[in-house]
Order: sequence, then structure tokens, then C-alpha cells
Amino acid sequence: MIAVRDLHKRFGRARVLNGVSFEVARGEAVALWGPNGAGKSTVLRCALGLLDYRGTITVAGRDVRRDGRAARRRIGYVPQELSFYDDMRVRDAMRFFRRIRGAGRAEAERLLDRAGLGDHRAKRIRALSGGMKQRLALAIALLADPPVLLLDEPTSNLDAAGRADVLTRLQRLHHAGKTLLFTSHRSEEMERLADRVLTLENGAIIGERRPRRRARGGDADAELSKAGSGDAT
Repeated sequence: MIAVRDLHKRFGRARVLNGVSFEVARGEAVALWGPNGAGKSTVLRCALGLLDYRGTITVAGRDVRRDGRAARRRIGYVPQELSFYDDMRVRDAMRFFRRIRGAGRAEAERLLDRAGLGDHRAKRIRALSGGMKQRLALAIALLADPPVLLLDEPTSNLDAAGRADVLTRLQRLHHAGKTLLFTSHRSEEMERLADRVLTLENGAIIGERRPRRRARGGDADAELSKAGSGDAT
């Protein structure tokens, strides 16, 4: 589903990625692990076509450089730092992003309900807790039912309860068939969510392991089960 080949990236004289290569199979959850500055977030930004790079990245068979628009249609993205307009209401944020993604109104409403935000549609985003903002970001990422989710430190700004909630939601999406590529520095996230962990250091992959699997989360509900049915070409 995702193939990265000989990925190189520099910022000025600084070499950030140095020949990174890996694949993520359909329905697999892969974590990028490493210290700050290892290049984890840069890999995701290259996969989104936000940065120029040397090498090749394909998502669902689409080359990110040559066919970036088609590749991005198959990706839902949750950044580490959420950048919502604080004065915007939740329903207006969903309306804005669903139009960008070409999603229907009914789908957006269902995703808000499944995110536990149905009763908060009229709230301004500044009134949401950190966990609620992260659930909104995930609901937006799921608009148009992309088969791939890229997540940059998806629980980094949350308390323990918020982290547990987001991880459970991501587990359900994974079990429903979504392909996940995410960065994290928390070992418990590796154990709960990742099928494989790739360790980055100084811009290169230096190791790979399969974490000990912990107990799986609850069964996916109807909406999350539907979320696994995206384009898998």
C-alpha cells in the first residue's frame, strides 16, 4: 500500500533522510520510532508531497511526485500540531474539509457522531478539550474514506485518558482494514497498535522489530467497519 524507495532529504546542508526504504502492506500498522530529529515526521511530509525529495514514494500504486493529487486522495492525515481556527465551530470545520475532500454531508455527520462530537457541533473549536480536538482531526482525516492514515505523534499532546481513547479508536480502524503509518515516542503505543516498528536514527533505518501484541481493543462499530472499505488499488 505504501512503498518508500531510497528516500533522501536535505534542509540546506543538513541531511535529514539518507536512503530510507520500506514498505507498508495493505491493512498493516507500521510505526516510525526514534529520537527527535531522526527524520520520522519528514518521511510523512514527503509521503504527502509537502516536501521535495530524492527517491520514490508510492501510495496505493500512485507515485507521490508524478501523481500527487491521486495519491493524496487515498490518504487521511493527522498532524502533530493541530491548526484549526479557534473561532470556527465544529460543524463549520467539518463542512469546510468535507468540501475539500469531496465527501457528502451525511458522511461528515456520521463521522462526527462516531467521534463522540455529535452534541458539540455548535461549539467553537477553542472550547474543545485536547482529546476532543484530536477526535475532530481524526474524523476529518476519515472524510472520503481513505484507505491509508498517516499520523504524526497522534497522542503527544493528550493526557492519559485522551491517549487511551485515541489509541482505541486507531486500533478499531486498524482492525477494520485501514493501513496506518504513524510516528511515536511512546513504547505503549508501539505495543498496542504497531504490527512492525522501524527505528530511525540520523535519517536512516537502523532496525526493525515486531512488538509483543497486547490485548486488542473492542470490536469496530458499523462506521469504523465501513472505514476499512476504501480504495485498495
